[in-house]
Amino acid sequence: MDNMRGIILMVLGMAGFAAEDMFIKLASGSLPVGEILLILGLPGAALFAIIAKSRGVDPFSAAFFHPAVMVRNASEMIGSIGFVTALALIPLATATTILQAAPLFVTMGAALILSEPVGWRRWSAILVGFGGVVLVIRPGLEGFEPNVLWAVLGVVALSARDLASRKVPKSILSLQLAVWGFFAVGITGLLMLAVTGGAKIPTMSETIYLTGALLIGTFAYWTLTEATRVGEISVVMPFRYSRLLFSMVVGALVFSEFPDTYTLIGASIIIATGIYTIMRERKRRRQEATLAKAASAGL
Repeated sequence: MDNMRGIILMVLGMAGFAAEDMFIKLASGSLPVGEILLILGLPGAALFAIIAKSRGVDPFSAAFFHPAVMVRNASEMIGSIGFVTALALIPLATATTILQAAPLFVTMGAALILSEPVGWRRWSAILVGFGGVVLVIRPGLEGFEPNVLWAVLGVVALSARDLASRKVPKSILSLQLAVWGFFAVGITGLLMLAVTGGAKIPTMSETIYLTGALLIGTFAYWTLTEATRVGEISVVMPFRYSRLLFSMVVGALVFSEFPDTYTLIGASIIIATGIYTIMRERKRRRQEATLAKAASAGL
């Protein structure tokens, strides 16, 4: 029952993120990326700070300066620039497809940076999955769009954020990380505007887009967090790929964007290898837990 609830929450969250991306893309047609990040980041930080306070959590503790938290926030800043810029410049489904490669980047980073054991099967899945990413990007071919590299920057940085999260002490709560993450995004927008300029007072429609992105994005963030808490990670995580399906529907209905054959094939490869990687990770963790239990019983 918990797994079913986790699956439902995960799918709702992914639908929410697709809707958030839609509103951001709509707003990016006339607002600079820096202003979008500023307007979404600071109110989002304030909203999560209020939620944290209501639950007795101090959102402004000195833990903000923990090295892992600082790396996480820096990665959040870079990732937000990359992904939001990608949403503004390339089709929604293309940006979302590349983002789905995050689990592959995280697994590779865990092996190369955190020295976590990764067997040849998962390395093979990573390489095949990256082949799917290359198929979507098509470097050097006629269909290559340079702006797609913003999405690549986004997925690499957001994967680094997830890796840094693994080193954050358990004493630092998810609500605190949410406050600091949104705050970092807002500061990023402020710095971008200081360099590029171009800020303007949003029109009524732009205000609606940004408000929708903020509220739905916050809801999606909550459902994602809850999904990973109430259900088994290996059961609910594969449903994160439903975001791609929602994005394709939104792209077709709202922006008249239809992914080509290369993008669809690449997306299928990325999803298949991502799910395989999650399943192999589940098996590894179970084996480690069994060995640990056996060792404890032996003592």
